[in-house]
Amino acid sequence: MGCASSIHISDRVVYHSGKESEDSHSPQQTNTTQHQGNPASGLPLKPPSCKTTLTEVQFGPMKLFKDPLQVLLVFAKEDSQSNGFCWACEKANYRCSMARTPESALECFSEKHHDLVIIDHRHSRHFDAEALCRSMRAVSSSENTVIVAVVKRPDREEASVMPLINAGFNRRYVENANMMACYNELLQLEHGEVRAQFKLRASNAIFTALEQSQDAIEITSEDQVIQYVNPAYESIMGYQQGELIGKEIIEVPKSEKNKPDLLETINSCIRKGKEWQGIYYAKKKNGDNIQQNVKITPVIGQGGKIRHYVSINRPLNDNNKCDKSTERVQAESQTDIQSSKHKDRRKGSLDVKSITSRGSDGSSQRRHSSMARIHSMTIEAPITKVINIINQAQESSPMPVAEALDRVLEILRTTELYSPQLGTKDEDPHTNDLVGGLMTDGLRRLSGNEYILATKQPHHLPSHLATPLSLNDIPPRIAQTMETEESWDFDIFNLEAATMKRPLTFLGLKIFSRFGVCEFLNCPEATLRSWLQVIEANYHSSNSYHNSTHAADVLHATAYFLCKERVKQSLDPIDEVAALIAATVHDVDHPGRTNSFLCNAGSELAILYNDTAVLESHHAALAFQLTTRDDKCNIFKHIERNEYRTLRQAVIDMVLATEMTKHFEHVNKFVNSINKPLAALEENGGNSDEDSVKSILTSPENRILVKRMLIKCADISNPCRPLELCIEWAGRISEEYFAQTDEEKRQGLPVVMPVFDRNTCSIPKSQISFIDYFITDMFDAWDAFADLPNLMQHLDNNFKYWKGLDERKLHSLRPPPE
Repeated sequence: MGCASSIHISDRVVYHSGKESEDSHSPQQTNTTQHQGNPASGLPLKPPSCKTTLTEVQFGPMKLFKDPLQVLLVFAKEDSQSNGFCWACEKANYRCSMARTPESALECFSEKHHDLVIIDHRHSRHFDAEALCRSMRAVSSSENTVIVAVVKRPDREEASVMPLINAGFNRRYVENANMMACYNELLQLEHGEVRAQFKLRASNAIFTALEQSQDAIEITSEDQVIQYVNPAYESIMGYQQGELIGKEIIEVPKSEKNKPDLLETINSCIRKGKEWQGIYYAKKKNGDNIQQNVKITPVIGQGGKIRHYVSINRPLNDNNKCDKSTERVQAESQTDIQSSKHKDRRKGSLDVKSITSRGSDGSSQRRHSSMARIHSMTIEAPITKVINIINQAQESSPMPVAEALDRVLEILRTTELYSPQLGTKDEDPHTNDLVGGLMTDGLRRLSGNEYILATKQPHHLPSHLATPLSLNDIPPRIAQTMETEESWDFDIFNLEAATMKRPLTFLGLKIFSRFGVCEFLNCPEATLRSWLQVIEANYHSSNSYHNSTHAADVLHATAYFLCKERVKQSLDPIDEVAALIAATVHDVDHPGRTNSFLCNAGSELAILYNDTAVLESHHAALAFQLTTRDDKCNIFKHIERNEYRTLRQAVIDMVLATEMTKHFEHVNKFVNSINKPLAALEENGGNSDEDSVKSILTSPENRILVKRMLIKCADISNPCRPLELCIEWAGRISEEYFAQTDEEKRQGLPVVMPVFDRNTCSIPKSQISFIDYFITDMFDAWDAFADLPNLMQHLDNNFKYWKGLDERKLHSLRPPPE
């Protein structure tokens, strides 16, 4: 493609002195303007060179090559300042894009991942620059992007830059439209912050190499405090990272097999800045000794001083090759080809030619060739191993068995292994629409008709909640309403009324206090109160269903489940805290529309999260953004880093588990991994075998399944509530779906759930379908685990209630008055 000497301007994105965008070819969206000179100074500029030159950057022993800088300018209107930066980019041979709106800026940034973004912060009436910066920082690829705010020249005293830093800006630029000033600023940024970020980005490659290495690697500080160990080290030594990070080397048990003065010899060598290499015995976590070839290299850093020590350990004993944990790491790495010992390990893997050459009949040839590539892979997922076993069994099977196994293979190759296949649309339109609305990512539209969620304005708390309350200060009426909160039949709607639609803060205070969350997190009650208020303020009270009352209801159900004996046996305190936090935040900032709607409408969130678990990803990300951006509500501030990582991962996993596309996968895994093994133990009289039960309940994989199942059941437990509560929730969710259908029709979008038309919908039928398809099996499994006879009785009563209305051909929530 030739060089672009003109600037392509659109109301969405402008592309300048680089590749042309696809948008620039659209006659409806693009107008073209040509600039012959610099609009700021009136001086002509030579067009940029068409040749792309790579910048060479030295990073330690690595030689990096950098493409021309990619710059995104975000200015609502063209003025001398935006023109100044445009021409400065052209002079510096940078690739420059111009966006006029936050939406187009985010879309362009998500596509091109610019090195530098310059946002106009001078005119708040056009768009909120700080909100845009926060949105960009929410994109994972923005970690190494430098973002600059262009600010007005101060009239009087200098303003603090802290609001800009808190929003995610790296620096500010006081407005100056002079082209050389803009050019100099860009050059300083390129050779300063941008280059530093480029080096940091390259360090990810180094850590990837460390993570994939077959050798056990340990990095310590100058004071010999352990800062990093890789997965191979964990596998060989039997420790988890969290057990070692932050410990001094001397705290880790040593082997008695080493000579008494060996450690002193090693230390005296490496402290002089010299590398040490030799044979060393290390002690595994289980007490076994392991002989290793060890190389310890001092790393010289700032001030010419030793800042780190890197230790590379390779087991010498041949028996170590058979260690299962080492084998796992080796199997997961694709670098085996570089080592002769790993080549030997590969001799047993099947070769494509040898597979396809066996057998002479056509069907045998077809079966062999269909799986040839999978057989030759060294990295095998469990499903791949299953398919390999079936394929091998086919070789010696009679033709009818081989054909049956072919059908099995076809089923196993589908990605929807856990989703039941529905009949035709005519059989049950309510179920089909619910599945379409809750378990798919929508039908894509190509019309360009977009639905952009309004930028969320900062919430202001109601005056009666402006001052955080402690448990002792809760008004008597509210305290009295919450007296029965430990009962499953607790009426959340009474609390909603008593708190003027702010039940989450008050119920959260009581439940979190009951579970000792503040003590676990080592955070003051005032911080927890502020956090609950911030989270609640970011729920939409205008939503009929997905508001803070729903969040409080899910929190209540979660706390109830956590008190069940089997659940307590399975989960640790950190799991309980994660479950309560996840329940509180699981629908924060929910717009009252389904994922399918957002994907069909091309919403900002759907674009940001690639049409995948859009809302759930947003809830989890926003929850941590709201929590960590202000110390006043940062409940995680005082917990240790590794504990925070574990807690954060658990919260994210649980929030994502509420997404319905993997509903059947979660339920089936829970049944197969937990329910069935426990049932088998009971049948064999194994109830007395406490160790076997404990191993099922407390394995890390099963604890994750229990937490997912717990929050899923809490999230959609409405049909298991007392009848009056069940009816109220059914009315609220129906109204939200009706409103979505109304909006889809107004916007000209695909109607995701046609049965939810307020003029024709049968609410009893929709509830019957929801219970039949989603609820019954899940709560049967959860009841078998947690023992919930009262919930199952409510579910039975409610189902009969809806069935009775449907048999009378009634469409409403309640029968007409007698």
